[in-house]
Amino acid sequence: MHKVLESLLFFPTILNKEKLQAHLTGKTIVITGASSGIGREVAYQLANIQCHLILVARRGGLLEKIKYDIETQKAKVSIFQADLRNENELANFLTFIHIQPTLDIIINNAGLSIRRSIYESLDRYHDFTRTMAINYFAPVKIVLSTIPLLQKSEGQIINVSTINAKLAPVPYFAAYQASKAAFDVWLRSVFPELYKNKIATTTIYLPLVRTPMIKPTPGYRNVPAMSTHQAAKIICKSMYTRRKKYQPWWLVFGQLVSVFLSNLGDFSKKRKKDETD
Repeated sequence: MHKVLESLLFFPTILNKEKLQAHLTGKTIVITGASSGIGREVAYQLANIQCHLILVARRGGLLEKIKYDIETQKAKVSIFQADLRNENELANFLTFIHIQPTLDIIINNAGLSIRRSIYESLDRYHDFTRTMAINYFAPVKIVLSTIPLLQKSEGQIINVSTINAKLAPVPYFAAYQASKAAFDVWLRSVFPELYKNKIATTTIYLPLVRTPMIKPTPGYRNVPAMSTHQAAKIICKSMYTRRKKYQPWWLVFGQLVSVFLSNLGDFSKKRKKDETD
């Protein structure tokens, strides 16, 4: 049944490969969180284009395999093993970026999700610091460092976000939602200044995607989810359209429902109070 729902919720993305190739030939693209899931799939989607892919992730062995696979085709691949939550490793990665001849596109894909009750987090403050480190502070630092490079190339920042950043907050995901919303708001805030200097920003508001990140949550196994292949096609298409955002067709209705449900308790309390007055 969930397969039928997926076909209704996630319409196919038509990717114009000729336009993509014409737009990306000779360009340098950074993909964070590239060792698995969406980041890896984006890299494979671009393998047959003469571009320079810079892949960064914590798991160097997986990056090596991706590099081996892709370099049998047309793309040049550079890999950089780094945990972007670590200040020193992030600084080393940025040094590496700055020695490249050019930088055209940054795909902010690295992320961390935690599902945990606040009552199970009372002695786990690190849950919040580590999600903020990778979902907010790292991409902010990367963008701040690379703005001059992107301005020179009239480049693009693609932020792989979540529909949760557009919906009312839900229990158990406080660390994740707060950190993803933080960078979403930050990027929207700086957009006018970047746009004025011909740097495009694109935010991809994705629904649940079947990646390794969702495996620890048993409840996700039998619910509709987008494939990493489809998510990667959406990201690739945004490279040549340079649209400001992508979101599922049904998200606007989801926003209305989530706001209504989040305020339902307040309405009920007000009604009871009016009845007793």
